[in-house]
Amino acid sequence: MAGATAMVMVAGCGGGGGSSPAAKVSISPVNGAADSRPELPIVVKATSGKLGTVAVQGGGAQVAGAFDQAHQQWKSSRALKPATKYTVTATATDDGKTTTTTSSFQTLTPKLTFAISDITPMPDETIGVGMPLIVKFSKPVYNQADVERALRVTSDKPVEGAWHWFGRQQAVYRTKTYWQPHQAVHLSALLTGVRGAKDTYGTKDYSRSFKIGDSHISDVNVKTHRMKVQVDGKTVKTTPISAGKGGLRKYTTTNGVHAVMGKQSPVTMTSGWEGVTNKSDPNYYSLTVKDAVQISSSGEYVHSAPWSVGSQGHTNVSHGCVNAPPAFAKWFYALSRRGDIVNVSGTDRDLEPDNGFGYWQMSWTDWTKGSALH
Repeated sequence: MAGATAMVMVAGCGGGGGSSPAAKVSISPVNGAADSRPELPIVVKATSGKLGTVAVQGGGAQVAGAFDQAHQQWKSSRALKPATKYTVTATATDDGKTTTTTSSFQTLTPKLTFAISDITPMPDETIGVGMPLIVKFSKPVYNQADVERALRVTSDKPVEGAWHWFGRQQAVYRTKTYWQPHQAVHLSALLTGVRGAKDTYGTKDYSRSFKIGDSHISDVNVKTHRMKVQVDGKTVKTTPISAGKGGLRKYTTTNGVHAVMGKQSPVTMTSGWEGVTNKSDPNYYSLTVKDAVQISSSGEYVHSAPWSVGSQGHTNVSHGCVNAPPAFAKWFYALSRRGDIVNVSGTDRDLEPDNGFGYWQMSWTDWTKGSALH
């Protein structure tokens, strides 16, 4: 059985009768095990005396671990690689006599495996201060606490953050406050040997590094028809805008904290998203717009709108987008990167937390409730 204990002892040279017994060492998994569960740790104990050294080799690499304070136990620090042979060599000393114990075992071959199918941001991407980390898995994850424990985020300028699960196949990392600008962030997903679900194990580790650029925070006031842009805390540009005309929910610009999802120029926008596809319908439209910066997955952009310049600054006429003067829109397009913040105020339609990168719409308390580790 994989959970049994091996006790294989080789005593050092000793004298005649009456001498004290050699140190005793136990090793788990048991010597000769062929189906050890990789998520369970290797545990080495000195049942008498103290441990001296512990070395574990497997798959061409050494396994890391740590001793307890009394040096009577050593435990491996992460999951093992499935379908791999491991050899443990430990020494212990009792009353001046040293014992060397060796044990070998094999981890099981999993029936099923799971992997990471996508990580956002892209490698070495420079992102905005509100950008989330999004990890998508190839199969449903039921042991979410174990998987979440294997997802480790570090940054040059530490800030509190937490994972939140959206279903069984997507985990999103958000910081409590925005990232500090001008720093590097690294994600390590140590999934090798982690049990994601019944009979389902990870067999590969992943990593992703990216950069936080300048702080770009914009404020759009739908009631005053103005937009203000701040870079690293300083206002650099303001402009008149025209937002959603309202009347119907679908024509109302969503209220709250948006994070830029991407940008494209040109973009063809049609009334198809409203269910209007008949060209003879008076509500049908098809517009090609330039310098479009996306702020939600429900079709909202900050974009150039030369046809509504006369309304910008005093009337809301759009189908939900933020219409901007062409010169400003071109400048804002060049400035923008994923994760930049666009705060919209003055409407009665709140942005949903799962609409685009609307994760900032959740309070920190509610966000952490979605963590398997709380």
